[in-house]
Amino acid sequence: MSVTQPPAESTLHLPRLLCLHGGGVTAEIFRLQSRNIISHLLPYFRLVFADGPFICNAGPGMIPVYADYGPYRRWLRWLPGDHPPVEGGDKEAVCLIEGKMREAMEADDARGATGEWVGLMGFSQGAKLASSVLYETQLREEKRERESGPRDGMYGGFGDDDEDVIGLAGGKWKFAVLMAGRAPLVNLSDLAADSKTMVKAGEISEGFVFDQEENKNVLRLPTVHIHGTKDPGLHLHRKLLETYCNQHQTIVAEWDGDHRIPLKAVDVGKVVDATLQVAVKVGVLQKSQINGHAA
Repeated sequence: MSVTQPPAESTLHLPRLLCLHGGGVTAEIFRLQSRNIISHLLPYFRLVFADGPFICNAGPGMIPVYADYGPYRRWLRWLPGDHPPVEGGDKEAVCLIEGKMREAMEADDARGATGEWVGLMGFSQGAKLASSVLYETQLREEKRERESGPRDGMYGGFGDDDEDVIGLAGGKWKFAVLMAGRAPLVNLSDLAADSKTMVKAGEISEGFVFDQEENKNVLRLPTVHIHGTKDPGLHLHRKLLETYCNQHQTIVAEWDGDHRIPLKAVDVGKVVDATLQVAVKVGVLQKSQINGHAA
């Protein structure tokens, strides 16, 4: 299935989050795994789930529970033997990624949804991509500032809605929620000043190493980082946080779990609280709108 089950009609007017699944999963599986998070965010956001462009084998933990939910998909390459190079190279990979994002967004528009696309939520590979899409928005804002001068605003020039930079797939991306997202960022255009610390969209995304002392590609738009303390990739999740993100613009929540999406109420509460906190910070929500959550 190319697009997952639609959110409730009661959320048609709410600001929207585009949700990007991990490798070897699908949009529908991600939606099912995130059901407890969705139920707590429904008063505030409409969550829309997109499928990645590339077919692949099932990811860890998919079989047998989600054996009937294929074909499984990915956004990026991470297994050289199983994930062939993209015909057309890096630019074509970006076009395919953006195309699947747009497909989910346009399908939701067709259902009658009118809320602005304000943020991204991703798990694992989807979190890597979400942070990279947000960084692409920042690069476009920086390009506009170089050409026409900076604008007032707390978060790198973001002002009134009609002045916001249009990011990848047409969203006005203001923040990203990154669950188990690992370094490095993915280069989605030619705007990065120095791409040596980024992986190209068509390259193998795992095992990337760079030895530069100073990373010039630092994401300064707000991000939420959800880390499972028992996740074997935790060191890479912290590298994304510490090396690629401005520490003044991050919110970190840790939970006692491995490489999966939180389900227990206490853990889900941490994800929801952090998401609402960043939404208030960027002006998507007002603190007075938040009921029973720390924001």
